[in-house]
Amino acid sequence: MEVRKIAVLGAGLMGHGICQVAAQNGGYEVNMRDIEQRFLDSGMAMIKKSLQKFQSKGKLTEEQVAETLKKIHPMLDLKETVSEADLIVEAAPENAELKKSIFKEVDTFAPPHAIIASNTSSISITELGSATKRPEKICGMHFFNPPQLMKLVEVVKGAKTSDETIQTVLDVSHKMGKETVLVKKDCPGFIVNRILIPALNEAAALYWEGIADRDDIDKAIKLGLNWPMGPLMLTDYIGSDTILAIANVLMKGIDPKFHPCPGLKQMVNARLLGRKTGKGYYDWTQK
Repeated sequence: MEVRKIAVLGAGLMGHGICQVAAQNGGYEVNMRDIEQRFLDSGMAMIKKSLQKFQSKGKLTEEQVAETLKKIHPMLDLKETVSEADLIVEAAPENAELKKSIFKEVDTFAPPHAIIASNTSSISITELGSATKRPEKICGMHFFNPPQLMKLVEVVKGAKTSDETIQTVLDVSHKMGKETVLVKKDCPGFIVNRILIPALNEAAALYWEGIADRDDIDKAIKLGLNWPMGPLMLTDYIGSDTILAIANVLMKGIDPKFHPCPGLKQMVNARLLGRKTGKGYYDWTQK
């Protein structure tokens, strides 16, 4: 199936970046939808800032920046956003009930041929597909933060996802300049988060138990495992609330061994979520 127009639902942390990559690298017309004008304004501002950064580094011309911005259409009305889309990418917060309600609504407005993909990092694609009348056209399309820089997309097959749907989403991802991996069986956390979340949870436990200081935990993993940043700093980038949500999904969906440590829960209860709230393991208000 040929994809000409893409709709992205959500202009936030991931949504605006997916829109930018689709327009900038893929050359697609992109409808960017959110529930309030201020979210759309913020998303467009972040896209402009990112494109200007690429321009200042000589990676884009002024003309290419203008061309990319012209391809992105901010919208509030869901029906208008998806009614002519060939591929719809949902990038709402990591909440199964919220995502299912979006999928159900989109299913009524989207053309019959349209694929609906979720940018979820952990929620069952089969479960999301069950909220629609087109489970064969539902799949996971998990980008990594920030989508403008991170090369990977995890493409996830639900229990009823067709091979044609998977091939189309792989092709679109490659056109956007991404490397892909295929998750052949729908499982919580897919590949990356099933390995990463227990590691971040363990780093939170080391800190909580007073076994080592924050800087030494991050230094040990950076130098010992060659990670570009330490696990506690990475937790601040992702958000402790997101880590906790995924850990709970892994615990319920796979095995109790994935249970989140008390320290991680306390960070969330204290709203010390990292960059998004200004403070986490690090103070981001000064940076």
